[in-house]
Amino acid sequence: MTIAINQPIQQKPLSFDEFLARYGDDNRYELIDGEVFDLEPTGLHEEVAAFITAKICVQIDRESLPWFVLQRGLLRPSNMGMTAFRPDVVVVDQGELNKELLWSNQSILTLGSSIKLVAEVVSSNWQNDYARKVEDYAVLGIPEYWIADYAGNGGTRHIGKPKQPTLSICTLVNGEYEIQQLRGNQSIVSLTFPDLKLTAEQVLRAGR
Repeated sequence: MTIAINQPIQQKPLSFDEFLARYGDDNRYELIDGEVFDLEPTGLHEEVAAFITAKICVQIDRESLPWFVLQRGLLRPSNMGMTAFRPDVVVVDQGELNKELLWSNQSILTLGSSIKLVAEVVSSNWQNDYARKVEDYAVLGIPEYWIADYAGNGGTRHIGKPKQPTLSICTLVNGEYEIQQLRGNQSIVSLTFPDLKLTAEQVLRAGR
């Protein structure tokens, strides 16, 4: 069966429980408003996500922070109905997990307060990363959101013209994200990890 790019893979909307029963053990799918999307994790996609994870883990360890990195766990906001995001990289605050009702039995987060930073590596489903998730992650109060568009897939309104690999660092200010676009040897400025020494190119060219 051929699946059209940026289209859901099923016709009938699924509830969260139906999604969990059918796709819960497969970390390449997420649910948005009842529609199931294939995250299309290619090899380069996974290398970029792994690079971000490795660098952040070093910072967490170096600063002895009570945080850890979760890869492809489910984020099911309680106020968003039939939606369960599966971010590529999530920095979780262990001190907040006692408020997570599902966590002890399943790798599912429901509260933005449990998350310090989230990163998405862009695939062909770029609309979700640049539009829907920018809005929803801000509503959840997630302080920092990275969009790593290593192939320059995003629309020109998001990454400019001509399109090129871009790292967007979204920082929450007064309930909305301020977005800084980085390319080449421009340095990342992270409020979550102020001592992080990385350039956009290091992230976007990870594994190449």
